[in-house]
Amino acid sequence: MSIVEKAIQSAQESEIAFSKFIKPNDTGATGGHQAGFHLHKSSWPLFFDAEGEKGTNKDHFATIKWQDDFETTSRFIYYGRGTRNEYRLTRFGKNFPYLTDDNVGDLLIISKKSIDYYEAFVLSSDDDIEDFFAALNISSTETNGIIPKQSEQTAEDNLITCFLKYIKTLTVDFPPTLEIASSSRKCYINAYDVTINQIKSNPDREILKWLEAEYDLFKTLENDRYAELIKNPFPSVEDLVVSANTILNRRKSRAGKSLEHHLEEIFRISELIFQTQVVTENNKKPDFLFPNIEAYHDSTFDEKKLVLLASKTTCKDRWRQILNEADRIRTKHLFTLQQGISKNQLEEMKKYNVQLVVPKAYLSSFPQEYRSDILILEHFLNFVRGTQK
Repeated sequence: MSIVEKAIQSAQESEIAFSKFIKPNDTGATGGHQAGFHLHKSSWPLFFDAEGEKGTNKDHFATIKWQDDFETTSRFIYYGRGTRNEYRLTRFGKNFPYLTDDNVGDLLIISKKSIDYYEAFVLSSDDDIEDFFAALNISSTETNGIIPKQSEQTAEDNLITCFLKYIKTLTVDFPPTLEIASSSRKCYINAYDVTINQIKSNPDREILKWLEAEYDLFKTLENDRYAELIKNPFPSVEDLVVSANTILNRRKSRAGKSLEHHLEEIFRISELIFQTQVVTENNKKPDFLFPNIEAYHDSTFDEKKLVLLASKTTCKDRWRQILNEADRIRTKHLFTLQQGISKNQLEEMKKYNVQLVVPKAYLSSFPQEYRSDILILEHFLNFVRGTQK
């Protein structure tokens, strides 16, 4: 069994589990407090019976088995004295391998097996991280906290009502990913009465809300479609495996196109001129080209007004794929939901003229000294708008 399979099994079989992207603040790269994993305040049920109280510190020691390989006696601690108000996981012993700068951007999973015993896993590759998200049916926006149980409904009642009405209109089991993205977005916008001006003024917030809404719709659709299937025993292990693989592959396929669909809508609302999946050199198809392929192939068109944007939910491994997608465009932009990337990788991206674009809420997950080189979505839109004047 692979590490990601063990991590999935551990999280699914635990009474409570937690996930987060490892950030510079965890490794001590920011120069703040001592190294140790920072845990979101909402995660206190993972290790305490009650929430920490300001003005006091409290801790809990437990054995943690890492990667199904070695154990540490570590300390969950709440710092509430003075100006501090945070939870951390510390004390891993000498030569602990998962608190280096190269681990920034990796996914940490902690599963509670008993009050004094936990299992923890660190996933590094994009494929492993996406496999974990698909198996647990969560998105990258749902990290840095307790992993919701499959039976939990996290969306507001009015949003769920819209989802259920939509599902009743379907004549197929699972519609195309574009339709799921569009329908979930419409439900969210109607349920929360979001205006066009709100989307234009805060695209960074809205795209994350759209992604969350789509995941909620997809969960609701899955629960509806597989309700009868999971009630009855499978006739053989092979049938079980085939069904499970079908479910997981559909999840991964949808997630892979989801971000692209929502970005496309943001660009439309922002009234930008762009094209998707057009062919450049060597039959390459960049996700987004601004303004269009005619301008790209026009040798007299100012190259400074050509913009390429690739979209990848995670990019620790895959960012290099975009380097030869458009030879005329020196700087390649890459929108990602990756939270945190090591300094070494950021330096390499800079060397190859790749500029990251991330939601504003994720900017703080990157090392302080590199944030000025990273665009938030709002600033990217303004940049493209400036090239189209």
